[in-house]
Amino acid sequence: MTTIMVTHEVKDVKHWLASNKREEIFGPMGITLKTFVDPAGSKMVGLVGDIPDMDAFQKFMETHTVADAMKHDGVLPETLKIFVAS
Repeated sequence: MTTIMVTHEVKDVKHWLASNKREEIFGPMGITLKTFVDPAGSKMVGLVGDIPDMDAFQKFMETHTVADAMKHDGVLPETLKIFVAS
């Protein structure tokens, strides 16, 4: 199991928080995610997740399924950063 931290900006934080897309696409892979928001009110958000298969996750992140989910959630993909626990 690998723990990751993801940060990115979104168009609308409330919409992003309310979306169930993350659970829809990552849940079947056994990935659990916890969401975070900036208390100062910026559009920067974060996720911490446990990834059972990092290779499968990395390949999945390059699919149209993920791109479509990010678009639905208002994620600005150019701001996406993924950190891996050491």
